[in-house]
Amino acid sequence: MSVPEELHYTEEHEWVETRDSGVVRVGITEYAQQQLGDVVFVDLPEVGKTLSSGEVFGEVESTKSVSELFAPVAGEVTAINEAVSDSPDLINEDPYGTGWLIEITPSDQSSIDGLLNADSYAQLISE
Repeated sequence: MSVPEELHYTEEHEWVETRDSGVVRVGITEYAQQQLGDVVFVDLPEVGKTLSSGEVFGEVESTKSVSELFAPVAGEVTAINEAVSDSPDLINEDPYGTGWLIEITPSDQSSIDGLLNADSYAQLISE
């Protein structure tokens, strides 16, 4: 199972990538999408919405269940992945690439430091 070293992770199985512009891109991990099964619907927030860390920002629905998505950091949603809204199966095909969900401009850039690194996340999912 893939756990890219350059990303940060949450205990709720979201990944976070810091972009050059300072925004963070958020998606669900390969582990999460495997647990969900075939993703059939994604509910994402509006661009401009302000999120608190840990706040529910959407849902992923699969053939097995519905799972809430949690904001890994506080900030403003600056982009959503329209391609995933149109083709939710992108999450299953490429969870760390074309299957990303939203981008957030963090209100506190240092909050990313409180997330799990790849080693810690790999340990979490192996338990």
